[in-house]
Amino acid sequence: MAARASRTPSLRLCRVFCSPPWPAAHSTKQGLSHPIKGTTVPFVHRRFQSGHGIPGGTGGGNDYQLGPSQEVQPQPNTQSWGESGQHEEDFRSHNKQRHDWRQTAYRMLESAATTGASLAILGLAGFGYHKYYKNVVLQKINNAFEPGDPVLELAAAGRGSTSVVPGGTEKEWIVRPEQDKIDKVVAGETNGHYYLLLGEKGCGKTSMILDAMQKVDGLGIAMMECHADLEIFRIRLGKALDFEFHEDYIGSLFSIRGPRDTTALLDIERAFNKLEKVALKRKRRTGQPLVLIFNSMHLLRDDEDGLDLIELLQQRAEAWAATGLCTVLFCSDDYIVYEKLKHYASRMELITVQDLPKDMAISALRRYRAKHHANQDTEGDLERIYQLVGGRLSYLSRVAQASNMEAKANEIIENEERWLLTNCGLLGEGQDDDVNEYSKFASAAMVLCRALVAMEDKVEGGTYNEDRGWKLPQVPLHIAREIMTRADFIHRYDHLNLFTIDSKANVRADSVPMALAMRKVCKDPRFDQLLEDSLERIGDVESLGRTREITLKDLWESGKYEFTMRNAKGYTDKVITFTATPAEKPDGDEDSSDKK
Repeated sequence: MAARASRTPSLRLCRVFCSPPWPAAHSTKQGLSHPIKGTTVPFVHRRFQSGHGIPGGTGGGNDYQLGPSQEVQPQPNTQSWGESGQHEEDFRSHNKQRHDWRQTAYRMLESAATTGASLAILGLAGFGYHKYYKNVVLQKINNAFEPGDPVLELAAAGRGSTSVVPGGTEKEWIVRPEQDKIDKVVAGETNGHYYLLLGEKGCGKTSMILDAMQKVDGLGIAMMECHADLEIFRIRLGKALDFEFHEDYIGSLFSIRGPRDTTALLDIERAFNKLEKVALKRKRRTGQPLVLIFNSMHLLRDDEDGLDLIELLQQRAEAWAATGLCTVLFCSDDYIVYEKLKHYASRMELITVQDLPKDMAISALRRYRAKHHANQDTEGDLERIYQLVGGRLSYLSRVAQASNMEAKANEIIENEERWLLTNCGLLGEGQDDDVNEYSKFASAAMVLCRALVAMEDKVEGGTYNEDRGWKLPQVPLHIAREIMTRADFIHRYDHLNLFTIDSKANVRADSVPMALAMRKVCKDPRFDQLLEDSLERIGDVESLGRTREITLKDLWESGKYEFTMRNAKGYTDKVITFTATPAEKPDGDEDSSDKK
């Protein structure tokens, strides 16, 4: 029994806690249903390990048995299932590879589509912003020519008012004869020309322009003040046209490159290109040209940059005058601007503004005097003031506001005299060599002053007439240069408001107070001698600069030079000795030296 018992195989139950790929919810002949997961758990007798067949069929759960290591091992009759499983695995791997390739391609297409859509949206946004920005720029320039102007607002603030009334009815204290012409130009009623308003400082040029602008409330007008620096000129032009020169452009956010950084002259050209488009649209809509005013053109320097700017402005003015798109009005105090524009002027008209004649000056002085002071001045008092300051509006205004007009007029004359001597005072024979250039400038001005005063003395009855007023002596420009013996100083004198050159190229004193100051300086007893000494000193310095001194040091202390002359055969013909003979001293010098 014991031996038999030992041969009795023991039955062990192995629970395999692994879920098969299919559910086993009921018991079979090969195993029992798992009490928890319903998984079939096979039980195998040890005797089946000896090679006996397994009853109940093959495959399924009975194809595995527990080996010595208590692990489930496949039996030989399971090889068919392994081969079919291998084919299934290969098929699944192939399908997985195809699935991975398709998924990769899909992701690539998705990324490409996303990138393309992003670039398209960015490009469309940038293009849309660019078109929008260009339209906004043109709209802003167009708004700059709508009624109202910053220049008028500043003028109204200067007069003490808070607003500008269109077509104001305020009665000006003086109306110039040139006002009607300027009104038509500013209102856009003239076509085919551009204009240069030329006159001395203080004649009322800017006041007439502002008055004409106020009558139309600045409709279709833009005005700017010129400056010698092109960068400041560019900024002021942008302010007048409401053009930012693309400084507010943000197209770089969309990778759209904006206008490149260049010179101020090219920016001015770009602004004129935009202005031309706006002028063309307004011309089609209203039929009137725009008006562009450049005040203080004399501030532009007489150098390469200034000449380039004037050439650019004149080219645009000529082109716009020919097409009727825009009327350009230049305003200058100096003759040199007219001289530069005259070279290529074919459609330019000149408007000259001078001092008021006697009757208009006295009338204006009377009205302006009554506005500021209640007392009534006699006709003789007003005429005496006119004799001192002439018909210059700036001087008449300053005198009329003073309580003592005659004292104020004499103060103006004294200030003009100091201004003349400050810029052109003579230095005499004791001047240093380093100030020779200044002495040339000053002496040339004083020579011209003496010539004008001499002409005034030769005029029968003087330059002042009781009926027509002042008529200052004048000389042609080429004669003035001949008198000064210099051709380059006259424009500097004009810029300093010492002399003036009118549109007919005549040179005279800048104003009546300046003419009186010149007369006072030239009538000084020391003037003629001081001028002659200055001229002589200038000549000596110039002569000294052109003279060269050669010193032979070998001749000092009885030294000598010997020159030997030889013939063709090399024999000495003659010997020449070069010595220096001491100068003979006068008898007085010898006596004095003996005494010493």
